[in-house]
Amino acid sequence: MIEVHHLKESRSRRITWLLEELGLDYTVISYDRDPKTRLAPPELQKIHPLGKAPIVRDKDQTLIESGAIIDYLIRTYGNGHLAPAVGTSDYNRYVQFLHYAEGSAMLPLLLKLYVSRLGEAGAPLHPRINGEVANHFGYLNGELEGRDYFVGDSLTGADIQLSFAVQSAVRGAGREAFPNLTRFVDMIAARPAYQRAVEKYSE
Repeated sequence: MIEVHHLKESRSRRITWLLEELGLDYTVISYDRDPKTRLAPPELQKIHPLGKAPIVRDKDQTLIESGAIIDYLIRTYGNGHLAPAVGTSDYNRYVQFLHYAEGSAMLPLLLKLYVSRLGEAGAPLHPRINGEVANHFGYLNGELEGRDYFVGDSLTGADIQLSFAVQSAVRGAGREAFPNLTRFVDMIAARPAYQRAVEKYSE
């Protein structure tokens, strides 16, 4: 059975949501953050040297990085669903967004989080960071103009991979700031597979 090693208050829900969409059996092993440092416990390093989550174990594979995990699960178990056909323009767009989510979109959100902990010392950085948040999520908001999904006309792994960053941006900026992204967040929250993932693993 597929194992998902999940650090509480992390991005693992994307993986459990995908597994629910695929209708696969899986088990989740949850880990608590250190109450002082907020870092992962050393037990995660026994699964992978980096000690980061999510980690997926399947057969003889131990995989890290959400984008790589999503790609692997869809290639292995998707049966042609949740990804466009290789060689099409939609596939190129799909790969772009699969990498863009963590490679670009998450960076200003993480900077905003960490710099906010500096108090007044971080104030000079706020305009630049806020500008990058507006830039990236304004771009994504525009990409959803007149469409429901980032690629094609049905859910793909790119939507799942982008979901955490989009949810975080909407939560931080308010529902009115990026109306198309807000619509996207509401749409995925209504999916039965997403709701099952939330019900099973609420943290």
